[in-house]
Amino acid sequence: MASTELYSPVLSDALVILGSAGLVIPIFNRFRITPVIGFILVGLLVGPYGLGRLVFDYPWLAHITITDPDGLDVFAEFGIILLLFSIGLELSFDRLWQMRRLVFGLGSLELVVLGASLTFILAAIGQPLVGAMALGLALALSSTALVLKITNTNTPVGKAALAMLLFEDIAIVPIIFLLGALAPHAAEEGVGSFLQTLLYGLAVVLALLVFGRFALPRLFAQAARTKSPELFLAASLLVVIVAALATAAVGLSPIVGALIAGLLIAETEYHGEVENITEPFKGLALGVFLITIGMSIDLQVVWQNLTPILTAVVGVLLLKAAVTGLLLRLMGARRGTATETGILMSSPSETTLIVLTAAASAQLIQPGTAQFWQIVTAIGLTITPILSLVGRRLARRVDNVENLPDPEEEAGKRRAIIIGCGRVGQLVADMMVRHNQPYVAIDSDADLVTDGLRRGYTVAFGDAAHGNALDRLGIDNATAVILTMDEPIAAQRVVKKLRAQHPDLPIIARARDATHAAELYRVGASHAVPETLESSLQLSEAVLVDLGVAMGPVIASIHEMRDELRDQIMKEGELKAKPKLKSAALAERTG
Repeated sequence: MASTELYSPVLSDALVILGSAGLVIPIFNRFRITPVIGFILVGLLVGPYGLGRLVFDYPWLAHITITDPDGLDVFAEFGIILLLFSIGLELSFDRLWQMRRLVFGLGSLELVVLGASLTFILAAIGQPLVGAMALGLALALSSTALVLKITNTNTPVGKAALAMLLFEDIAIVPIIFLLGALAPHAAEEGVGSFLQTLLYGLAVVLALLVFGRFALPRLFAQAARTKSPELFLAASLLVVIVAALATAAVGLSPIVGALIAGLLIAETEYHGEVENITEPFKGLALGVFLITIGMSIDLQVVWQNLTPILTAVVGVLLLKAAVTGLLLRLMGARRGTATETGILMSSPSETTLIVLTAAASAQLIQPGTAQFWQIVTAIGLTITPILSLVGRRLARRVDNVENLPDPEEEAGKRRAIIIGCGRVGQLVADMMVRHNQPYVAIDSDADLVTDGLRRGYTVAFGDAAHGNALDRLGIDNATAVILTMDEPIAAQRVVKKLRAQHPDLPIIARARDATHAAELYRVGASHAVPETLESSLQLSEAVLVDLGVAMGPVIASIHEMRDELRDQIMKEGELKAKPKLKSAALAERTG
């Protein structure tokens, strides 16, 4: 009796999920494959259409299968909420304002053109017009969870994808209302209800912005003073959940609230700690989401309708890739960026499943039609990581960088690695050559790589912030790493990752200002060079020399001032790190 009471389906499902994470992540990382595919395959295996079919014949399988698939939905949604929250942390209101042309220009154009194209094709093959429009809008959406997990939002491809995905996430609410208004049983007050939701949503967003500006710095300051990592984590999750619930309560998507919460915290000095402390929760919750995607694929139905399903998958992928790529080219993107972004954005989205359900509930499409396109969507989501690899390789070929020097050829050679081959990176490379110091530069922008090769620099194509690009360049044998990238948050991430893996490696980083330099010192930079201070010192040098002061004393005083400023900035970085270090020590004592 006691053993029966100890068994719990909830604990069994938790065991399956945690065990899957413990197996999938290290195995797929070992073979340098994204865990995204692994989690989807696990969902396919342990879901109701996999081993779950055999539970009645073999009851012991209940311990290694998901017994309550619907119970995972809340965790899957939480994973998407945390993903949008982390994207908000990487952004800022200034950067979002700079992206307004892409978000509301490219994003709206992409959704309208794709939706219209898919509607026309589906209507031409026999789908009723209203149902074709519902399906067209659903299939035009792309996966926020997978695309932003795969790409780097600081690259041209990532910026374009982020802009389109942000608009799609905003547009999901009007799409759902539109489908409800088109339903055969829709009432006259449908438009009024939509306008009311829009008004309430705007009021909630403004309230979050105003309240967050004043309340969040004080909230996190109080949490930091307690030096309790548990309280800091609780405060972070509280902000995310409250913001998500606030927007959901008035009919908007909860991910809108999560994004706003991230943007607000990004404006505070605590954004780095919040990002670090919520990262494990985001990864696990996203893993649950991917498992639910795998569980939705019924292999028997796929086999029975293999030809039409494969035709639909290929057709949707080709059309979306072509339209998205063409729109990017018309807006001035280079061919490689347009090619890679188009292919990356070609698969349907997790929100496609939501729109399909809404369309079926509104009787705009038949249940069988909804199931067919749900399977198409699940397959498209499963192969998104493969599409990413294909898009990246085609982009290199289109940009004529396929024959770049192999970065592994001299990976065993001791040399410095310069991250970024723009103006600053090329100047650093020139100085390395002048003093006979071997180096290799790396950049994720194919235009900069091509330009660097044309100018005679040793440069390889790759993304230093993601994947194993630095390993292929021989980071274990590097004499130093010089970061010249003009992306503050990405630079901090790279420095932190490098310092954790290589404690003795000299890391010299470019900083925007003294505050950014202090953050870089805090996460492990050996030297951080603020652009604003260096320009001020050079300006002072020029003025003093023109005023007749001897060059020798001027240079000596400049060096002395530089050392003083560097010591001051390093102390600021250490002071910012102290609460974190004390929190870690406290956690260790209480653990």
